[in-house]
Amino acid sequence: MEAALAEYLDKFARRDWETLDPDAVTDPVRVAVVGLGWFAREWALPGIDRSAYTEATVVTDVDADAVEAVAAERGLTGVTPDEFRSGAVADEYDAVYVATPNATHLEYVEAAAAQGKAVLCEKPLESTVDRARRLAAACDEAGVPLMVGYRMQTDPAVRRLRDLVDAGVAGDVVGVHATMTQTMLGELGSDTDQWRLDPALSGGCAVMDLGVYPLNTTRFALGEDPVRVSGRTRSEHEAFAAVDEHATFRLEFPGDVDALCTVSQNAQHASRLEVTGTDARLILDPAFYEREDRGFAVVRDGTRVDVEFEQVHQTEAEFAYFGHQLLAGEPFHPDGEHALTDMRALAGIYESAESGRPVALDDD
Repeated sequence: MEAALAEYLDKFARRDWETLDPDAVTDPVRVAVVGLGWFAREWALPGIDRSAYTEATVVTDVDADAVEAVAAERGLTGVTPDEFRSGAVADEYDAVYVATPNATHLEYVEAAAAQGKAVLCEKPLESTVDRARRLAAACDEAGVPLMVGYRMQTDPAVRRLRDLVDAGVAGDVVGVHATMTQTMLGELGSDTDQWRLDPALSGGCAVMDLGVYPLNTTRFALGEDPVRVSGRTRSEHEAFAAVDEHATFRLEFPGDVDALCTVSQNAQHASRLEVTGTDARLILDPAFYEREDRGFAVVRDGTRVDVEFEQVHQTEAEFAYFGHQLLAGEPFHPDGEHALTDMRALAGIYESAESGRPVALDDD
């Protein structure tokens, strides 16, 4: 089996999208970082710095102390949100990375689009489908490129899994199983006064915050979009009274292929995606968390091959792709239209959980 896989797994961590020489980049894309939560500080900013194609130049946040501290630590220009929206230092950046609570993405992306800046917006695109449409439309109308932060799509482990699916190594895909769970109030902090627990800011919790990972990664791996969804949500603890603590959902893809997904903000830590086909199983475990090395295995006829490969810094890979495509004048794959499909699916899962019936997805 190893010989049969060699063609697809050779140079596992290769950047199959890269056409420029990173060592020749003298003027990287200058990025303004909007939102200085833990992910931006611990992962996005280091990823931007590690990428040969990008550099951080400006930061902003509603927390003035965070702006002052990060700007001083990294030698960046710090501005208030009002100053950013007014374009006060727009000549200091070429692109904008938005990493604020979901329901605030729109205002910052609209400002960036009005300034003519390329945008990398975190997922999910917004808190509702309507607001997500407005966000994508703002970029379209301004003629600025919009990429959405699906960092799994630039992770080599996920790209090689897709290669194997496309090459037919798994045979005909029968189904997908995915899990993403964590103890949010332990891993992200015990303070219950946070935006993920506020439906007005988040649009939801387990499904919106975690469910988007198995949803989008399955879409990417299969090269298909779901046509119908169904789901159940539940909350047991007071901290999650206004949002979904646990969820299970089913994504129905063309060809009668189903993905069965479990997500939770209050369960033992787990992260796994498995594609089962008539000829083999392709397994990512761990799969989704940026702070864990990805595991990749192929199981066929009772034989399991665990692939050892050079791990990548997920946000470095994501920002490298973002900057590379801008410098090369190439389009992004995970664009606004791509993200709107996720938003419709996420909304459908919540609708199904409330009605108890499957929800067909359309392309409006």
